[in-house]
Amino acid sequence: MKKVLLTVAALSLALGAFAQPQLREDNIEEVLKAMTLQEKATLLVGGARAAMVNGVTSGTAWQVPGAAGNTRPIERLGIPGTVLADGPAGLRIQPTRQGDSNTYYCTGFPVGTLLASSWDTEMVEEMTKAMGNEVLEYGVDVLLAPGMNIHRNPLCGRNFEYFSEDPLLSGKMAAAYVRGIQSNGVGTSIKHYAANNQETNRNENDARISQRALREIYLKNFEIAVKEADPWTVMSSYNQLNGEYTQQKLDLLTTVLRDEWGFQGIVMTDWGNKAGTVKSAKAGNDLMEPGNQNEIDRIIAGVQDGTISQEELDRNVRNMLRYIVRTPHFKGYKFSNKPDLKAHAAVARKAAAESIVLLRNEKETLPLKGDEKVALYGISALDFVAGGTGSGDVNKAYVVNMEDAMKAAGFTLDQTLADYYKAFVAYDKAQNSLIGTVNNWFSRRKLAEIAIPTAAIENEAKANDVAVVVLGRNAGEGADRKQIDDFDLLRDVSTAYHSAGKKVVVVLNIGGVIETASWKHMVDAIVLPWSPGQEGANAVADVLTGKVNPSGKLPMTFPVNFMDHPSSANFPYAYNGQQARGFSWGPRQPQKDVDYTDYAEGIWVGYRHFQTRGVEVSYPFGYGLTYSYFVYSNPVVKATADGFEASVTIKNEGTVAGKEVVQVYVHAPEGGLEKPDQELKAFAKTKLLAPGESQTLTFQVDAYSLASFNEAASAWEAAAGVYTVNFGASIQDLRRSGSFKLKKAQSWPVHNVLAPVTE
Repeated sequence: MKKVLLTVAALSLALGAFAQPQLREDNIEEVLKAMTLQEKATLLVGGARAAMVNGVTSGTAWQVPGAAGNTRPIERLGIPGTVLADGPAGLRIQPTRQGDSNTYYCTGFPVGTLLASSWDTEMVEEMTKAMGNEVLEYGVDVLLAPGMNIHRNPLCGRNFEYFSEDPLLSGKMAAAYVRGIQSNGVGTSIKHYAANNQETNRNENDARISQRALREIYLKNFEIAVKEADPWTVMSSYNQLNGEYTQQKLDLLTTVLRDEWGFQGIVMTDWGNKAGTVKSAKAGNDLMEPGNQNEIDRIIAGVQDGTISQEELDRNVRNMLRYIVRTPHFKGYKFSNKPDLKAHAAVARKAAAESIVLLRNEKETLPLKGDEKVALYGISALDFVAGGTGSGDVNKAYVVNMEDAMKAAGFTLDQTLADYYKAFVAYDKAQNSLIGTVNNWFSRRKLAEIAIPTAAIENEAKANDVAVVVLGRNAGEGADRKQIDDFDLLRDVSTAYHSAGKKVVVVLNIGGVIETASWKHMVDAIVLPWSPGQEGANAVADVLTGKVNPSGKLPMTFPVNFMDHPSSANFPYAYNGQQARGFSWGPRQPQKDVDYTDYAEGIWVGYRHFQTRGVEVSYPFGYGLTYSYFVYSNPVVKATADGFEASVTIKNEGTVAGKEVVQVYVHAPEGGLEKPDQELKAFAKTKLLAPGESQTLTFQVDAYSLASFNEAASAWEAAAGVYTVNFGASIQDLRRSGSFKLKKAQSWPVHNVLAPVTE
C-alpha cells in the first residue's frame, strides 16, 4: 500500500511539472511567460464575428448576439473571452434571438449632446450608472463609449454622439459618463482618439492640426477623462493625424496617452483591418478589432523578422491580461439578461428633461397650462428621432412620439390634423413595404416633411389654442450632415396663428446645430431636446407644461451663418459622396477636405472664435432660458498655492423652483501667447432652488488648467499677471467678476511630438 501511495505521489509531481498556470489577478507574469507566440498574437486580435464550427457557434460574442466584437479565449491558460458592444446612448445588442421567445431590448438614453446640455456631471453619472447595469446584466464587459470628439463644425455627422465644442465641458462630461458605467464593474472605451471630426472619408482622411490646437482643443478632453475617470480602454480612430494613421501613431498612443497622462488600460482599434497591424501593435494598440486571422499572421511574422520586439509584444499582452482580470467574464459573473428596463426608462426621462434647452420664450409663452387644444405640426411629431443611426443607435422596445406624450400630459390634440399625419405615415409604410425599402445599419430613413395647405392651417388656427411644430432632423454614422432649409411650414403656421392671436411653439428634434437666425423671430418659443432617447417626448411635454423647469444650456454655438464658423472653410460641406475617387486613369490629386483636411483655424473653435473676434451669433455658447430668474451676488476670487478659488451666490428670485448653471470664464493677462478673450475653466449646477432660496457655489481651478501650449518651448505655460474671473449664465451673459494675481509664470514641459508633416 505504501508503495502504491509513493507511486501516485511521484506521478502527481511529474504531472505538476507539466501543469499550465491558470490566469489569476496575481499571476499575470507567470501566465505571460507560459504563452506561446501564437497565443500572444491571438490575444491581441479580436474574434471577429462569432464563427460556426460543426454547426455550433464558437467564441464569446455568441453569448450576446449583436455585440460588436470580442476578445479570444485561450482555454489552456484559463483566459476567457470578453465581449465588447456599441452604444454611447445605450447598449446596442440584438433584441431577438433565433429559437428564443424572449426579447433583449435596451434602454434608449439621451444622446451625448443632450447630456452635455445638462452641464450636470452628477446627473450624467447617475444616468450612466443605470446604463452600465444593462451592460453588466446582458453579459457585456466593455461598452464602446462615450464618443467625445470635439464639435469642430456643425455638420459633422456624429456630433450627436459627442458632447461639446469646448474641451473642458467635453472632458468633464466624459469623465462622469465613464465613472457611472464603470461603477458596475464593467468597462468603457473613450473614443475616437483622436481628431475624428468628420465622417466624410473617415477611414483615410488626414487631419492636419497644429501642436497647439491638438493639445488645447482635440486632446485636452481625452486628457481630462483619462486622469479623472480611469477608463478601461481607449479606442483609436480610423483617420490619419498629421500624415500617420492614429492607430499606428506611437507619439499619440504611447508618448502622450501613457507616458504623459498615465493611462493604464488597453488601446483598441476602431472596427477595421488596416494593413499596418504590426506598426499599430508597436505604437501601443493592444487590441485589433473586430479581428481577422491575417492580423494574427502579421503579428507573428513581425516578431519573427524583428519588426516588433518580444518586449513590445509582451507589453501589449500584459496590458490585455490586466484588462481581462477586471472583467465580469473573468470573474464568472452570472448575468441575468433581465435589467430593470422600466426603472431605467424613468431615469432616461429624467435625464432628458434635466438637459432640455429653452432657446426662446417670448412673453412667457411657456409653460402652457396643460389643458389647451393643440395643433401638432410636423411629421416628426410621429416620426420622432430618439437617437442617431449606426453604432450610436439602440435597439429599444419603443419610442414615445410627441402625439402620445402630449395626450398623456393632458392636452387635447386637433384630431383632423393628427389623422392627416397618421394617414401619410401609414401610406409611406405600405409603399415602402411593397418596394422593399428598408432601413439599414447606417441609415434610418427619415420621413420627409409634408405640406399642409395654407387654407387648412388658417382654419386650424381658429379652432386651436396653440400650435406646436416639431422640426426633425436625423444624423448618423458614416456621413456628414447637409444644410437643409425647409422652414416653409414654420412660416405658414406662424403667419396664420399670429393673425388669429395665437402662439407658436417649436420643438427642435435634431441631431446637430441647424440654422435658426432666419426664422426664430417668427415663433414665440423654441424648445431644444436634441435626440432625447425613447422617453424624450415625455420629457419635452414635462417642460412644455412646467412639470420640469428647463435648466439646460447650449454646449456649442449656434452661428448666424454656416460660413461664420472658421472651420467651414475646411470642411466637406459640399461633398455629395458621388464624386469619383480612385477609379480614374492615371494619378489622382488628393481632394481637399476629403483626402486631407487642414485645421487652419487652429484653436479658434466655437466660442473661442466668435467671442474673441466679435462675430454675431444666433445663440451663444452656454445659453439657455428657464421659467425662473436667478441673481448672482457675492463674487469672491482669491489666489491659492496652485491657481485660484472662486465662489458666487445664486438666488432664485423667480416664482417657481429651478436650477441654474453657473459658468466660470477666465480672461488671461496680456503678453505671451495669443489667447481667446474668455475660456471656460469651471462650471456647476445648483440644486433645485425654491423661490427666494440661495446657494453658494465654490470652484477650484489649478494653474495647469490656466495654461496654453507653447509650441516653440513644447510646454504648457501659465503667464504671470492678473487674471479676470467671470461668473456667467453664458459666454455673452457674464454677471459677476473678480480677479487674482498669479505671481510667477509657470511651465510644464512635455515631449515635442505630434508635429504636422512639413511638405
